[in-house]
Amino acid sequence: MALKDFKTSRPHLPLQYLKCGEMHCDVCFRMNVIFSFFRWRLNSQSIDLDGDNHYTLVGGDLVISNPIKNKHVGNYSCVATNDYGTVVSREAGVRFGYLDFFSSEEREAVHVKEGQGAVLLCAPPPHYPHELSFRWILNEFPIFITLDKRRFVSQTTGNLYISKVDLSDSGNYSCFVSSASIAKSVFSKFIPLVPLTERPIRKYPADIKVKFPDTYALVGQNVTMECFALGNPIPQIRWKKMNGELPSNHDVSMAGAHLHLYNVQYEDEGTYECEALNSKGKDWHRARVSVEAFPEWTESINSTEKDISSDYTMSCVASGKPKPHVQWLKNSYAYDKRDLRFSGLTFKDSGMYQCIAENRHGVIYANAELRVIACAPTFEHNPVKWRILGAKNGRVVIECKPKAAPKPSFSWSKGTELLFNSTRVLIWEDGSLEILNVTEADEGRYTCFAENNRGQANSTGSLSITEATKITLAPSNADVTVGENTHMQCAASHDSTLDITFVWTLDAHTIDIDREGSHYERNLNGGSSGELLIKNTQLKHSGRYTCTAQTPVDNVTASANLVVRGPPGSPGGVRVEEIRDKSVRLIWSRGTDNHSPISKYTIQCRDSFSQEDWRDATTSPPDVEGNAESATVVDLFPWTEYEFRVIATNTLGTGDPSSPSPKVTTLEAVPVVAPSDIGGGGTSRELTITWTPVQPQYYYGRNFGYIIAFKPRDGYEWRKVTVADPGAKHYVHKDSSILASTEFEVKVKAFNSKGEGPYSLMAVIYSAQDVPSKAPTSVGARALSATEAIVWWLPVTQHTVEGYQVRYWRKAEDSETSSQRVVLSSRENRTRLDNMRPDSHYLIEVKAYNAAGYGPPSQHLQIYTKKAPPSRPPKIISKKLKGTSVNIAWEHVEPLANESTIDGYKVLYRQASKSTGTLFNTGKRSIDLPMHKDGDYIVEVRAYSEGGDGAVAQIRISGGGVMAAKSLRLASLLLVALLCLMSL
Repeated sequence: MALKDFKTSRPHLPLQYLKCGEMHCDVCFRMNVIFSFFRWRLNSQSIDLDGDNHYTLVGGDLVISNPIKNKHVGNYSCVATNDYGTVVSREAGVRFGYLDFFSSEEREAVHVKEGQGAVLLCAPPPHYPHELSFRWILNEFPIFITLDKRRFVSQTTGNLYISKVDLSDSGNYSCFVSSASIAKSVFSKFIPLVPLTERPIRKYPADIKVKFPDTYALVGQNVTMECFALGNPIPQIRWKKMNGELPSNHDVSMAGAHLHLYNVQYEDEGTYECEALNSKGKDWHRARVSVEAFPEWTESINSTEKDISSDYTMSCVASGKPKPHVQWLKNSYAYDKRDLRFSGLTFKDSGMYQCIAENRHGVIYANAELRVIACAPTFEHNPVKWRILGAKNGRVVIECKPKAAPKPSFSWSKGTELLFNSTRVLIWEDGSLEILNVTEADEGRYTCFAENNRGQANSTGSLSITEATKITLAPSNADVTVGENTHMQCAASHDSTLDITFVWTLDAHTIDIDREGSHYERNLNGGSSGELLIKNTQLKHSGRYTCTAQTPVDNVTASANLVVRGPPGSPGGVRVEEIRDKSVRLIWSRGTDNHSPISKYTIQCRDSFSQEDWRDATTSPPDVEGNAESATVVDLFPWTEYEFRVIATNTLGTGDPSSPSPKVTTLEAVPVVAPSDIGGGGTSRELTITWTPVQPQYYYGRNFGYIIAFKPRDGYEWRKVTVADPGAKHYVHKDSSILASTEFEVKVKAFNSKGEGPYSLMAVIYSAQDVPSKAPTSVGARALSATEAIVWWLPVTQHTVEGYQVRYWRKAEDSETSSQRVVLSSRENRTRLDNMRPDSHYLIEVKAYNAAGYGPPSQHLQIYTKKAPPSRPPKIISKKLKGTSVNIAWEHVEPLANESTIDGYKVLYRQASKSTGTLFNTGKRSIDLPMHKDGDYIVEVRAYSEGGDGAVAQIRISGGGVMAAKSLRLASLLLVALLCLMSL
């Protein structure tokens, strides 16, 4: 809590109110003022500090210990007094924040049909302050529901809105309320939400349930408006400002449910509309945003000293909306004068004055001291300047400003000669002496005499005359094209005892050469030249350039015009008239041609479907001449929102585009685009017709939908149905009398409120098929290994067959429902079965299928998979070099009881960096392999049987030697080393 800072402008009497802090349960107002006496008020009544032990005054601070809600709530102000007067602080309020608990009564369950909207009421408990935030708990804390385009929580009421209820919304909901100012949260009893299943799910038009009210906002504040609708499909939310565009400082969030206006200004005032739209209908709501303002000083008061018997007016003017009421205080008491106009000030008028401006949004204070003084003239703080310089034939003013009250009378002398007003000499009312057309004869000592009824004083200064400054080389007019360089000359003569400087201005605005160095540069050709170089000229550099040559005594100027020719400026006032379905008439105002005639205009447009993509529009006539100020834009889409802009071109280039025109919507028209990709088919007792929907830019009008026509191929009468959803992609016709595989002709066209468009190309589709009636025959199978088998059959001859399904499962261990499946096309009649278990009894069946389902299965076929291959790898027992080959030997692998008999061995000989190589089959337990001189090679040895290949043993042959891989015995390693040594 704080009292607004304020202070007087006089350094010896500082008045300032510092912020107050809160410590524990105590409240303090802190003041840092040099005052002799302080008083405090509560609700405009003086506080008896001695009669209430809760109050303590520490310096100027008021400390409230253990404040009591009913006793210490209110508005506090401080009254401070010293010898110079009394001031009153602005008020500061003391309030106690609270947030009660929700009622303990149980909440009733909400039952709602699937697809309908639902509203769960929060009903927050009593609280202060009013600002709360709301969330909703689902089933248990801290699981909060996620907000999206379907679910919305109003931060005004706290209610939860669900646009259309799904079965997944079932649960218990609790409203969770938080007050940030007191750091407290509470939540309500749970509300059960029970969705009721309904088939088919009905659709409902958009229905706005969250409606923003008429709103008052202060300038600079942020405003959030809420709008949310129930409906199925989920409505889309759109915002607009009536009779204007949405402010540039706006933002839309929460899937359209929130419209934020940031840093609100007066021009944002107006009526705003929220529109909710879905395929079943639309709803809208409007409310007004009124922008008002806190009081603000446009003219305020300042502390001042005034001469006794003088006249003085204190003026306070405040802006604000509503217009603030202004009142005055003198030494803390209401001043009965409406306007503070003083005629003949007296010492009684001295004191502390306060101006107070107030409207319903707040109050502001301005404070000032008025001190009435009386004294004899004195030049102690402001003597006449001791040396004054004047240019020959120029004008000189010698100031005389002593401190005196009341105002003194003035007289002047030169040396011993008393001066009087003449055609060349004038004594001003404020005491200054003016001399015109000065010459060297005017040099000398000048004295100012000041006198009032309290005394007199004088002060003297010396006048010296210098040579006048003259322009010797003036700038000349110039004409350039954008991007070129040019220069402006300027030179002057001056008194040699004085310094000279040159200042350039463009259209009376001083050129900052340091800051604008990319375009301006001073060309210094001696101290008496100030030539200006203008680089890479732009259109903004056109104008009147003035060179000012100045010394401490005088100055002289010379000017010239610079014309910069370039591409034309942007046209203005673009507006749209004569709006039709495919054309509009565009009108604009000519922009500046920048000194080169406009040769043509280009019209561009963009629509609501391509917001950021401006494109050249087609016009009639195709070429828009440079003297035109209107054109007809053609080939537009009906019922489409457009905005337009105009670009001018001349021989020097193309200018910037105009500001976009206000958005307009072309008139409606009959649709001309038909749906595409007509297709479909049937299931049992149904005919489904499908199509690709028409894109929204081709709707051409409101109430867009589709007309579907269909008939049996040998029929004569077309059956027609209407689908009102513009986004629909299919239509399902239910008729139990439709025969299987009946050929239908179908076509689809679009319609809107203006009429019907053309039909699409006709397509042929078929009604539901019957499932295949025959099972595959001559089914055969055999096991290939412990884990694989192959199965084959004769195809089913019915033309409606689309493919086959093969199922297989272990007879004893697996259930038929957990069987493995292979699906094949109708062109295949054999397949491989894998991932089978070794040494198992399998059942296999095959059946045909089509879109209607599966036909009857074949008879179950029984096969047995092979026993598993050897699980142990061969044990390599020797490796011998034989000239250019190496001999690898291994022990026989003995299969386990559940493994198949060994048929032989496979040896893979490959490079170490590759996974493939040369494969050898042998029934022996050794093999000779060619020895390579370079590179590393791997030898893999495994047993094989009818169950497949067994585990592998591996060795590496490197650089003409042999290294054992995996686990090699010590003796084997020694043998390898010996063989390597023998080869050296």
